[in-house]
Amino acid sequence: MKRFSSFLIFSVALVALSFLNVNAQGLSIDDKTTAIGQEVHKRILRLPYYEVFDHIGFKVDGDTVTLTGKVFNGVNRSDAKAAVERIPGVNKVINNIEILPPSRFDDQIRRNLYTRLHNTSGLSGYLWTVNPSVRLIVDRGNITLEGYVRNRGDYDTMYIIARGIPNSFSVTNNLKIENDVAR
Repeated sequence: MKRFSSFLIFSVALVALSFLNVNAQGLSIDDKTTAIGQEVHKRILRLPYYEVFDHIGFKVDGDTVTLTGKVFNGVNRSDAKAAVERIPGVNKVINNIEILPPSRFDDQIRRNLYTRLHNTSGLSGYLWTVNPSVRLIVDRGNITLEGYVRNRGDYDTMYIIARGIPNSFSVTNNLKIENDVAR
């Protein structure tokens, strides 16, 4: 009977802990995931060669971080993985970042797109070389806009300009409007 009651107490305690969703450090699993996500974000932004033509995204699932995106500069793929692996609480990093193929054709589209956006009044601030809020991905003639803009006007203007770039095949607009995200 004593064994059964000890087992019962242990089982009840285990179930109670699972409902509380608490880990060994006293943080809830959601808090730990959020903290890891914030640190991953910071470390990606600190990569020395991460620029306007690169986009790295991530997903945190417990102690596993999955990196996604496309980078113009291949060193960012390995640097991102190495930076995330050093974060306390991260036990596994899945690196699904693609390295964009070298292409003079894509380089010409990148130059035209960057120049047109930079020379448009009010848009150059989105393209600063240190942690720009907008990323311009060109992959085999296809343009993808990633990141955040302040308002619907900037969102629409960037999309219209990108659609007008000569020799590009398609434009995917993944931009988010900051005010819409906060809602």
